[in-house]
Amino acid sequence: MEQHVKAVAILNICLGAIGVLGAIVVFVIFGGVAGFLSYTHLDPQAEFVVPLIGVIGGIISLFVAFVSLPGIVAGIGLLYFQNWARILMIVLSALNLFHFPFGTALGVYGLWTLLSSETEAFFQRRQMAYAPVRPV
Repeated sequence: MEQHVKAVAILNICLGAIGVLGAIVVFVIFGGVAGFLSYTHLDPQAEFVVPLIGVIGGIISLFVAFVSLPGIVAGIGLLYFQNWARILMIVLSALNLFHFPFGTALGVYGLWTLLSSETEAFFQRRQMAYAPVRPV
């Protein structure tokens, strides 16, 4: 099961990185269009539209980055077999079910992997192995 957990982590990091890259591309494209229109505005109404295009691009970019970053963080935590990352990834896998088609496949695989009794026992053993020893 350890290999499945690592695969879920790496796939979620990749999906999150693609999302962040997409956010950057959207930001650059909308910013480029707004900048181009600000230099070539022939219509007096362009003074209202140009900032609006930039704001819309910024909002879309921030939203996509905000949605993508938890997958990266949880994936890195899963690579270190952290229990908090397992719980966060279960939630993200459930949300990925609505992200058709790749997110759906990744969500099903993540839920299958992280909700199995073998994985739960594996994380409990890891947690007990690294639990701090308290002096008596």
